[in-house]
Amino acid sequence: MKRLHDYTIVLRPEDNGTFVAYVPAIPGCHAWGRTPEEAQAEIANVFEMIKEEYREEGRQLPQDVDLEAVGVCQS
Repeated sequence: MKRLHDYTIVLRPEDNGTFVAYVPAIPGCHAWGRTPEEAQAEIANVFEMIKEEYREEGRQLPQDVDLEAVGVCQS
């Protein structure tokens, strides 16, 4: 079965000073934390729970998705 490092993880800051981590390929696989490290630790926990649900249901985790980072500049 796949492991978390097989997936692209997006980590981004929120306006309130917290951080959100998510796996775009897996619906519902997201977590937050007060620091980037905390968000990454939480996404690992969420991933393990989702992986167990897929295993119990006899389903395969989806393939990773390709992402393109696009920066937006405001003048």
